[in-house]
Amino acid sequence: MVYYFVSRDPWNYVIYMGKNELENDRLVEYGWPDDIWFHVDDLPSAHVYLRLPKGQTIDDCPPELIEECSHLCKNNSTKGSKLTNVKIMYTSWNNLYKPNGTSPGAVSYHNSDEIRYFTVKPKRVNAILNRLNRTKTERVNPDLATEQQQRFREDHLENKRRRREEIAREKEEARLRKLERDQKHYVDFFDEDEMVSNAEIGSDYEDNFM
Repeated sequence: MVYYFVSRDPWNYVIYMGKNELENDRLVEYGWPDDIWFHVDDLPSAHVYLRLPKGQTIDDCPPELIEECSHLCKNNSTKGSKLTNVKIMYTSWNNLYKPNGTSPGAVSYHNSDEIRYFTVKPKRVNAILNRLNRTKTERVNPDLATEQQQRFREDHLENKRRRREEIAREKEEARLRKLERDQKHYVDFFDEDEMVSNAEIGSDYEDNFM
């Protein structure tokens, strides 16, 4: 079971989380490159993901959405939900990996320096959670692997298209550079200072026969 929510206006991004530890492992495995992962620091909690639009990164994610996902994450922590101030850790999905042999729900990081933190405070918590819960939907056993492969396929096709455009642009730039060189060579070949007029040629020619 995967729970889905819709973030606040005007963004309306997808937020999702697993029901249990086994589902969390599937989410780690089948995330998307634009996803941001949230978890309560040093406490058990749900794995909450924010799915950014393609091309957007954690660096330009609106802070309002970081706060929203952090509140949802805290609320879905048995221990964290009872605390006043809770630190939430978040990072890009690409920074996550599942070590072999680890317990369900456990994750590790390629680079711990890329982990960021947000402290959840009790202000506005009810308003945020109430709004999110009104958007909540459930999907039983969604085909996350197929959805991820479709996304990777789209990225692959987009990269091929960009590469074709880049090659075409490079060829056009090379053609224009060659044309410019050829025109310069043509001008140099017919240098006005070295050219002789027909009148001058005729005068010299007539002198030779007088």
